[in-house]
Amino acid sequence: MRLLLQQRPEGREAPRFVQLTLQPDLLGAWTLLRESGQTGGRSTLRREQYMDHASALAALEQARDAQLKRGFHLVYAEGAGAPK
Repeated sequence: MRLLLQQRPEGREAPRFVQLTLQPDLLGAWTLLRESGQTGGRSTLRREQYMDHASALAALEQARDAQLKRGFHLVYAEGAGAPK
């Protein structure tokens, strides 16, 4: 599952983005990847491990909601059961 959120730029600067990706690992756990930065610039990537899909999905939804409150807009969602 992948969500892409983007913030409208102020002035002439490039828009900021946050990409949240939820993927299974080889041992049955789940990894939440959080990538953020400025479009066309540097970005940071953080990884969080979760033992089950339910807790990983809850963390993804919580991260998405936090970014929506900060003024980001959901521009792309893909994957089975992608939250809207």
